[in-house]
Amino acid sequence: MTHPPPFLEEPDDTRDAIMKATYIALCKHGYSDLTIQRIGDEFSKSKSLLYHHYDSKDDLLLDFLEFMLDQLEEQLPTYREGGADAHIEEIVDSTFSFGDGRPDTDFTQALVELRIQAAHDEDYREYFTRSDQFVRKHIVHTIRSGIEQGVFQEVDPQETAALFQIVFSGTMTQRVTSNDDVFDDARAEFERYVRDCLLEAE
Repeated sequence: MTHPPPFLEEPDDTRDAIMKATYIALCKHGYSDLTIQRIGDEFSKSKSLLYHHYDSKDDLLLDFLEFMLDQLEEQLPTYREGGADAHIEEIVDSTFSFGDGRPDTDFTQALVELRIQAAHDEDYREYFTRSDQFVRKHIVHTIRSGIEQGVFQEVDPQETAALFQIVFSGTMTQRVTSNDDVFDDARAEFERYVRDCLLEAE
């Protein structure tokens, strides 16, 4: 799943510092009100470096999305020590808890705004396609591991992972675009699906 990148320490690398400034500014202002100037306001070094490295806001944001994908690939484990079934439960939990409370809510809102740009911008679409494919590949591997471990039923890993992907994307969008709180009901039904259709009966 897609989580905010960790910026627990002051980055030494210029690009990392730019990514941190972009993350903070994006959470504060969202896509539509974001400018290079506002990113520069959060940047600890010379603002001229931003204009030296990037021609436009979208140029910078696309690099930020690449940075996020790199972070995701580095941090996402195959599955926890408890096995594939425990990891699937963790994925379900993160699916329905992601964006529930600041700073996650601000980041989720900004991420959805960026995803909307993919409707008419091929560069954004390419990023989100690769990001979706990476997450889905991770879930496919987890499901195959669970089948081999004997904790999952003989489901189709690709089809099951596609369902997880769509539920995650839909949940994230629903959380920041609607006041209709359906998460408890949706989670209960999705957990029933995982319990009845994925987990191997004991």
